[in-house]
Amino acid sequence: MWHEGLLYKLNTFLPDNIYRILQSYLTNSYFRTKYREAYSSLRQILVGVPQGSVLGPLLYLIYTADLPTLANSTTATFADDTAILTVHEDPIIAAHRLQMQLNKIQSWLKSWRMKANEAKSVQVNFTLNKMTCPPVKLNNDHLPQADELKYLGIHLDRRLAWRKHITTKRKQLDLKIRNLYWIIGRKSQLSLENKLLVYKVILKPV
Repeated sequence: MWHEGLLYKLNTFLPDNIYRILQSYLTNSYFRTKYREAYSSLRQILVGVPQGSVLGPLLYLIYTADLPTLANSTTATFADDTAILTVHEDPIIAAHRLQMQLNKIQSWLKSWRMKANEAKSVQVNFTLNKMTCPPVKLNNDHLPQADELKYLGIHLDRRLAWRKHITTKRKQLDLKIRNLYWIIGRKSQLSLENKLLVYKVILKPV
């Protein structure tokens, strides 16, 4: 996050006293690096927030709250993961709508000095047909097309059959059961009440 841009946004809606506290939090911070016995000169930190800070996620949400959207597309965000979805029976129109949205986001990213990670971006076509949408670009690079992806812990496949997701979760569950069998198996002397607690806390969430 670009500090100057973030402070501009905060200043538009926060009371002056709270804004100045956050301004103090974000400004006048410096860093330097050490290599063996040598130190670099001090450099001012102009972007980002302290990793693991309580305010970090909140400030990021404020900074990205005006991410552009289009009426015929859906933008789904969770922290710094963003998914853009468009729907149309004609794959060419669907791809065109997606490209229009990506163009707006690319312009927004440039204005607010952020960069998308193209290496972690992928285009997936969800359809029962064999037709595939034309490729789309982000920062003039074609996004790779895939038949499945993992988003927020969920494995989504082209036909939305959930086969990959169910297989993955089944393997995770089998591994956890094997590791816990000594305590939840038939020969374990743990009470049924506590076995049920282990199931609800560790196995059921999978």
